[in-house]
Amino acid sequence: MVPKNCEMEINTKSNKTNDPLIVHYKLSFKNLCLLSLAFPLVSLLVCLITGYIFQPNDIHETHCRVYNIIPSISAITGISPQIYLWRISVAFHIGPRFIIAAVYRAYQLNLINPTAPYQAKNSAQRWLNISFWLEIIESSSFCGVTYISNRENYPVHEKLFITFMLSSLSHMIACIVATSKVAMTRNNYKSVQKGIKFKTKLLIVSLVSAAGLVGFFMEHRFFCHRMAFSMFALCEYIIAIANMAFHISIILDFPTEHLVVARGISGSIKID
Repeated sequence: MVPKNCEMEINTKSNKTNDPLIVHYKLSFKNLCLLSLAFPLVSLLVCLITGYIFQPNDIHETHCRVYNIIPSISAITGISPQIYLWRISVAFHIGPRFIIAAVYRAYQLNLINPTAPYQAKNSAQRWLNISFWLEIIESSSFCGVTYISNRENYPVHEKLFITFMLSSLSHMIACIVATSKVAMTRNNYKSVQKGIKFKTKLLIVSLVSAAGLVGFFMEHRFFCHRMAFSMFALCEYIIAIANMAFHISIILDFPTEHLVVARGISGSIKID
C-alpha cells in the first residue's frame, strides 16, 4: 500500500527501455466516490435542520397555504443562505459523479467474457451504454435542478425535476439489467446476485415512492388538502435516499482501483 501524498519510485519495464515510474499521488477511487456522495447528504441534513430552526415559515410556504409539517427538498435548499451551501456541495459532487459513470461502464465492459456468444456480448454492451447515458442525463438534470431553483424559474425547475426522476428510475433498471447481462456472459450470475437483489429493492422503493409523489402532488395542486404536500415531500426524501444508496451500491462494486498522478508512464506498467 502506498501512503498518500508521497513520492514512490518503481522500476518498470516498458516496450523500449527501463524507465522509473514516479508516483506523486495515489488515492482510493472508492473512497473518493463515497466522499463525493457524502457532500449532498450532509448538506441536505444541514439545510433541513437549520431551515426548521431559523426559517420555519419560509420552508413551509406553499400556494395553498394549508398546514404541513415536512418541507420539500426544493424548499429547504432554495432559501438563503442554505442555497449557497447546497450549490457548493453539488459542485463538489457532480464532477466525480460523471467520472463514476464512465469508470463503471469501462469496468463492466472489461468483465464481459470475450469468448461468450456474440449476441450475449452485444446485449451486455448495449445495456451498459444505455445505463451510462441515462446516468449522464440524470446527473445533468440533477445539476440543473440545483442551480435553477423553483423560486427563480418554476417551469424550468419542474421540467428538470421530471427529467431527473424519469432518468433516475430508468438508469436503475438499465444498470440492473446490464450487470446481469455482463455476469451471464461469464456464466457467473451468483457473483452479482446479492448486489442485484439489493439494487432491485431500492428500485421498487423508488417506484412506489415516485407513484406516491405524483399522487400527493396532484392532491396538493388541485385540492389543497392538509398534509398532502408533506406526504409529497416525504416521498421525495425517500427517493433521494434510495437514489444515494443505489449509487453507493454501484461504487461498492469496484474492487481496489486508485486514481494515480504519476510520471514516466510508457508501455506496459505493473505497479506492485
